[in-house]
Amino acid sequence: MSISKGNLFSVVTASAAAVLGLALLMPGQANAQAKPGWVTVVLEEEPEGLDGCDMNRSTMGRVIRQNVVETLTEINPDDGSITPLLALSWERVNDKTWRFKLRPGVKWTDGTPVTAANIAASMSRTLDTELNCETRTKSFGKLKMKGQAVDDLTLDVVTEPADPIVPTRMGVLGLVSPKTTKEKKVLDPIGTGAYKIEKWNAGQDIVAVRNPDWWGKKNNIEGIRYIWRGESSVRAAMVKVGEADFAPTIGVNEANDPKMDFSYPNSETTKLRIEMNRKPLDDVRVRMAMNLAFDRYSVLGTILPKDSIHATQIVVPSISGHNHEIDKKVRPYDPVKAKALVAEAKAAGANVGQEVLIIARTNHFPGITELMEAAMQQFNAAGLNTKLKMVEVAEWLEYQNKPYRADRSPILFSGMHDNNNGDAVFSMFNKMSCGGLQSFVCDPKVDELIDKATVAPVGPERVKLWQEAMRVIYEDLVAHVWLYHMVGYSRVGSRINFKPSISTNSEIQVSKMSLK
Repeated sequence: MSISKGNLFSVVTASAAAVLGLALLMPGQANAQAKPGWVTVVLEEEPEGLDGCDMNRSTMGRVIRQNVVETLTEINPDDGSITPLLALSWERVNDKTWRFKLRPGVKWTDGTPVTAANIAASMSRTLDTELNCETRTKSFGKLKMKGQAVDDLTLDVVTEPADPIVPTRMGVLGLVSPKTTKEKKVLDPIGTGAYKIEKWNAGQDIVAVRNPDWWGKKNNIEGIRYIWRGESSVRAAMVKVGEADFAPTIGVNEANDPKMDFSYPNSETTKLRIEMNRKPLDDVRVRMAMNLAFDRYSVLGTILPKDSIHATQIVVPSISGHNHEIDKKVRPYDPVKAKALVAEAKAAGANVGQEVLIIARTNHFPGITELMEAAMQQFNAAGLNTKLKMVEVAEWLEYQNKPYRADRSPILFSGMHDNNNGDAVFSMFNKMSCGGLQSFVCDPKVDELIDKATVAPVGPERVKLWQEAMRVIYEDLVAHVWLYHMVGYSRVGSRINFKPSISTNSEIQVSKMSLK
């Protein structure tokens, strides 16, 4: 295995000339270039890493999640139900302990047998606060969890406090070989999946090859080449002419071929995160003014797909805990009232002329630049002073997580959060609590609701607690400029059998794909 050590954050884009060149290729010529038994997946950007403990970040998950790095259980994104994967069964032993029976005969791709002891070691690595893994910060919050081997094929998972959804949590915790270093994140994860990383040519491609010892039912795909192109039109054209087999994300304007293109609710929620503790954003009138100044209606069917859903909270409607009542209270476009609120805040001493940066990520989703430009113009028309800064993924990540630099302008941070895991717990602590790594919400009532909901049994009371937390954040705190629950579009090439779904946003299971 070899991993090139160039600039891992470079994003290769193609020029208009490249698009024209692709368009001139005949489909038969393009298909002839593909290796027999191989598929090519064209992504919108290069992953910023590949460590298994970060696989819940969509840019990495589309490459390694359930392809290279697997989990004990698997979550059905349609209804949140849990099915076996590396664990065959599980039961609750007591309030704080769940027991998992492991699948026999499984090996890591370095040849090491999978045992309860080395799964426990992998869990410990992911949950290590020093390594700062996406899985821990996004999905586990303040929960303390450890694995204990009962025997080679029996694992106890012990939590503090008691946790009623441990089997669900095991569906987001990627497992890697015990030989993986604990000192730093790696670029070549050793998992148990149907494929293994062979090579990463930074700025060019990632190559994965079949794992001959995989425990599951094998398909007819021998290897995968992942490439990336920033322009949606280029990705769509590559699949059209056979230069690629699958583009998980294309823009609505390119989704014009009913034989190849699929639309689906993609589990992503977009928002502008308001730094509520920084002036002038600490004034609720300023926060409400931004919500009223943004014309969320005119961009649908123009900049964004008309099927995008107006968001009022961090999880999509299908997730347990979503508050359907506040969906009825989407804020109107009211530029007159927005101006009045800004003027009122100014009269009360708020420095509304303070520059506020809008930080957004290039190619994060189709239309993002135009959307952010529209928002900036509308905020400024209301009397605020906002400035848009589009950045690449490496710089964007510096703004996403705590600790934040104090010597910078207050920020509206354009974020996109996916939760297709069936419960709001995978969103609320990280995004909405005082202790959340990506949160500017810090409210005692919200924290109390999050803490109670996290340990509540699955059922109506748990749902009510999440729903009340969603209401407080939206109605009382006006904590964000909520944007949309997004709709995704994918293009599937003529060589493969595959149907995109809500999961496609965060994982592309090539084992469920086949060549025709």
